[in-house]
This record gives sequence, structure tokens and C-alpha cells, in this order.
Amino acid sequence: MSDTALSSPVSAAPENRNDVGFAIGIVMILAVLFLPIPTFLIDVGLAFSIALSVLILMVALWIGKPLEFSSFPTVLLIATMLRLSLNIATTRVILADGHEGLDAAGYVINGFSQFVMSGDFVIGLIVFAILITVNFLVITKGATRIAEVGARFTLDSIPGKQMAIDADLSAGLINDKEAQRRRSELEEESSFFGAMDGASKFVRGDAIAGLIITAVNILGGMIIGVTRYDMSPGDAADVFTKLSVGDGLVSQIPALVVSLAAGLLVSKGGTRGTTDKAVLGQLGGYPRALFVAGILMAIFAIMPGLPFLPFAMLAAVMGFTGYAIPKRLAARKLAEEEKAAAAAAVKKEESRESVKESLKTAEIELCLGKQVAGQLLAKHGELSRRVGKMRRKFAEQYGFVVPDIRVTDSLTLDPKSYQIKIHGTVVVMQQLKVGELLVISSNDDKLPVPGDPTREPAFGMPAFWVPAAYREELVRGGLTPAENNTVILTHLSEVIRNNLPQLLSYKDMRNLFDRLDPEYRKLLDDICPAHTSYSGLQAVLKLLLAERVSIRNLHLILEAVAEIVPHVRRSEQVVEHVRMRVAQQICGDLAEGGPLNILRLGNRWDLVFHQSLKRDAKGEVTEFDIEPQLVEEFGSQMSEAVKKHMNEGKRFAVVAAPDARPYVRMIVERMFPTLPVLSHLEIARGVDVHALGSVS
Repeated sequence: MSDTALSSPVSAAPENRNDVGFAIGIVMILAVLFLPIPTFLIDVGLAFSIALSVLILMVALWIGKPLEFSSFPTVLLIATMLRLSLNIATTRVILADGHEGLDAAGYVINGFSQFVMSGDFVIGLIVFAILITVNFLVITKGATRIAEVGARFTLDSIPGKQMAIDADLSAGLINDKEAQRRRSELEEESSFFGAMDGASKFVRGDAIAGLIITAVNILGGMIIGVTRYDMSPGDAADVFTKLSVGDGLVSQIPALVVSLAAGLLVSKGGTRGTTDKAVLGQLGGYPRALFVAGILMAIFAIMPGLPFLPFAMLAAVMGFTGYAIPKRLAARKLAEEEKAAAAAAVKKEESRESVKESLKTAEIELCLGKQVAGQLLAKHGELSRRVGKMRRKFAEQYGFVVPDIRVTDSLTLDPKSYQIKIHGTVVVMQQLKVGELLVISSNDDKLPVPGDPTREPAFGMPAFWVPAAYREELVRGGLTPAENNTVILTHLSEVIRNNLPQLLSYKDMRNLFDRLDPEYRKLLDDICPAHTSYSGLQAVLKLLLAERVSIRNLHLILEAVAEIVPHVRRSEQVVEHVRMRVAQQICGDLAEGGPLNILRLGNRWDLVFHQSLKRDAKGEVTEFDIEPQLVEEFGSQMSEAVKKHMNEGKRFAVVAAPDARPYVRMIVERMFPTLPVLSHLEIARGVDVHALGSVS
């Protein structure tokens, strides 16, 4: 406890000494107003005033934004007070000892009077008048106006900026610390521009005070020299005018420098970066402007009566700069791109080696054996193009974008095999004959070339592997041979179709909802969470995709859900209602512009399924109870009828009663996963229906 008490004053001692030293400096400035000081200290003070003004200008040039020099109003007040106190001290010395000669007020004032005025006080008066005019009417007046407008606009924009900070904080775009930092910066900005509005009056007042002090010194010095020291009016005017104007120049040159710093600071506005980068970067950012200016300088150089060398030098410099800037910008951009690419590669490598990366699984992954990868990855551009085209086709057909497909190779896999994984789980594994062609043909007698019989991976149709040398014979025979990449991508496409429900994530669903029109987002807000949850809506969409019903007309689906969801809660019942509402879309996708081919259930099976449905007092189905032998018999008859029409190459759908449709689909999908099952209520009006027969 005692150690802490003893160490605290020691640690604060340097800061206290700085505070005391600063206070002593301010007191000394005030003391100069009343106490006479020797000429040596006056020279030191004037030199310090010039050095301080140059330092202020350099800081104003190199800061990145105005708030980095937020102490400028205070520094400006101190610098102004220092010059005014030195003005009073020099006035006291000039009036008291001016009769002794030009060195009476110190060597700094004498040096300026000799150097700037060239020994003639008329030149000095003209130079002093010009400096006063430039400082008072040009720089100070413009800086004052900019400070006034900046203060007004900054104060007016505070409420809007505060609301923007609160909105970003509420949206989670920034955290509490960042919001606190922005509010603090906003307060500093308003205080700074408000203080600059008032501080600019210091510079304006300093210019007026300098003019008055110089006039008083000249007039008062002449009166004192003539009346008290018996000087002739000419000698008194010459001496006191030179001293007064030299004093004015010593004061006005630092004042002009500080005024320039104030103008640069308030005119920086919203520009970021140092002044040289902001100004030179923007002036040199347009090479054509430099070329035009250089051409104009070249024209001036050859004009008669004008000097050739200055304009020719400027034309050469501007032309060379306009030529060099695009190359420098291109080199800088290339270096930045290389640096970004290197950083991205390092980051990717780090993420690949990290443990967290190993926990991530690709939603869709195509894993290739060594030989298959050697053939397909050699055509990586074509493979990427076809995969992108396939994803766009799925988006147009089913209404959502399937995840990215990762293509990898594996040394542990059979070299002539490939795997398709969904969420890291192997769904299918298939072997290929690398370099051979796959030909679908149900009759090997019609195959004009020798081939090995096999099954097409995607649909299980009879096919043959044929050497690639027989391509022309196959084409002449009217057959369509498929290369290895076509076989794999067709298989991948069918696997994705079979797993659409697993690929519709919650994030994908919310993205679909975010793209809805405002009216349908309002309808969505009415549904969720009053009647169902977003997870319930996701279950509805998954059940639709499980039967390959597109969700591209999401607004119609939401309207149908809004109709039924206040009355029923089970997702299966909601889906049946939605299917009836989008019956036109379902029938149109199946018919593809032609008649809708259907295969009906016979009367016997309609009665069997109807009697197997157990209902409660409200008439709702609670249980499906059917004897196993009936399931086997139904499956046998359904398989026989479906295969008969599939061999004819027709696309058709099975039609059942509305209440039995889900259970018929449950049995049929075990044998024919892609065969659609409709209810009588899902056949839209106006659709041309063609009955192929019945299952009985």
C-alpha cells in the first residue's frame, strides 16, 4: 500500500513539470505586455515567433485530416498573443530608443528593414501594405468564410450522423466500442469547426492590429524624435519608418504563414491524407490535362516576344509527367494486386492447414480417382463452365441456387472411380472406363461396333462402353456417344435432383425471402411467427422439392401457405394444399407443352387405400394401416404397369385420390424415385389429359 502511494507522485512528476512549464510560458507572454525586456530577448522572441509559424504550417500540410490538429485554435490564440506581446515590446523599444539608430530595436528588425526594404522605407511601406492586403483581404477573409460554413454544416449534420451511428449499432454492423469512438470523433469534429469559426477572427484581428501598431509607431516615433531628441523631421521619418515597417514585416510574415496554415486546415474538409498527396495526387491524376497544359506551354514558348526557355521547360516537365503517371499507376496497381494475391494465397494456405478448416464439409463434392482426375482436370476450364451452366439451370428450374460444387481428387479412391458426396457423405460411387465412350442402347444387336454391356449411372438404363476409335461409326449408326465428363456431370445432376431437400439450407431460404417484393415480405411477417415458424416454412419447401416441385413461384407458395396455415399445422397437410394451388405449374412442368400422360389407380386400389386410412372425429387422417401382402401386390402391379410405359419412352404421372396421394407416393418412390404422383385435384383446368391406363 505504501509503495503505491510513494510511486504515484513520481510517475506524475514529468507531466506536472510539463504543465508548469507551459503555464510559465503563458505568464511570460503576458509579462511582456507590461515589463520592458532587453533587445536580445526581443530578437529571441521574434525568431521563435517565425519558427513557430513555420512549424504550424508544416503540421497543417502533413496531417491526414483536420481533427488530427484539433488543438489548432488554441495554438493559433497563443501564437497571436505572442506576436502581439512582441509588437508591444518592440513598440516600447522603438519609441524609447529609436533615436539611437536602426539597431536600437534589435538585430532582427534591423535585418528585415535592410533586407526586405533594401534601405528605402518607401519600398518597405509598399511591401508591408501588400502583405497586409494579401493577409487581410485574401487569405484571412477566405479562411474565415470557410470556417463559418464548415461550422454551420457540421453542426447541422450532427443529428443525422448520430442516427446513422445508432442504426449501424442496432444492425450489428459495429460494436459498442466502435460506436463510442465514432460519437467521440463526432463531438471533436463539431467542437473543432466551432472553435475554428472563432479562431479565424484572431487572425483577422491580428492583421488589423499590426496595421494600427505600425502606423502608431511611425507617427509616435516621429513626434518623439522631433520634440524630445531634436531630430530633423526627415531623419525622424527615415529612422522610425524603417524601424516601424521592419517591426511590421517581422510580425506580418509569421502572421501570413499562420493564416496560410489556417486556410489549408479548414479548406481540407473531407479530404483524407497529407496535403501534398491530396493536391498533387488529384492534379496529377489526369494525364490528358497535363498533356493539354504542356501543349499550351509549348505554344507560348514559340510565340514571338515571349521567353522560350521557361515555357519550354514547363512544357517538357508536364509532358513527361503526363507520360510517366499512367505507367507509375499501372505499376502500383500491379504491385498491389500481386501483394493482395500473395496475402490471399497465404491466408488460404493457413486456412487449409488449420483444424477448423478440416471441420468444414462441402455441401456438394465430386471426388475423382487418379486416372479420372487426370482426364477431367486437364480440361478444367470446360469442366468449370459446364458446372456453372448446370447450377444456372437448376436455379431457373427449381427456384434456388444450389451450393458450389467442389471438385477434388483422392489417392485412396480407385483410379477409375468417382464419388459424389452430399454434406460429406458418399451418396454414390461409380466406376468408369477412362477414355471410352458410353452409348445407351437397349439392344446389343443394333450396336454397329463391339462394346462391353453396362448400366448408365444416372438412370440405370442399359448401355455399352465402346472404344473412342469407333466414334464415327456410332454417329453414322444414329447413336449418341457420351464422353467421361458428360457421364459424370449427368450423374451429378441427377444426384443433385434426388437430394434437393438436403441442399435447401435455412440461409438459402432466408435469401429467397429477402429478394421478395415488399408486399410479400409483409405477408411473410403476417405468417411468421403468428401461425408458423421459418423452420416450418422450410419444411414445406423441402417437401415440395422432395417430389421435384419447383419453388420458383415463391409468392404463390406463400399465398397458399397463408390460406391454410391458420387452420392446420402439420407440414404434410400444408404441402397438399400448396400443391393444389400451384397445380398449373406442376402440370405444365410435366406436360412440357404437350398432353399430360397419366396412369390411374384402378377402383380396387382406390378402395384399398381409402379403407386403409384411419380418421379421427374431425375426419382428419391419423394413421395409414394396410396389410403387407397388399403392399407387395400393389408394388408388383405398379412396377409392371410403369415399366411397360417407360419402355415406350413416355413421360407420365400416377394419379390417385387426394387423401391417399401421399401414401401412394410413399410406396411408389421406393421403386421409382423420379415418378411423379398427383392427386385428382392437382390436375389443372385446361390441361389436355391423356390416360395411358390403370393399375388394377
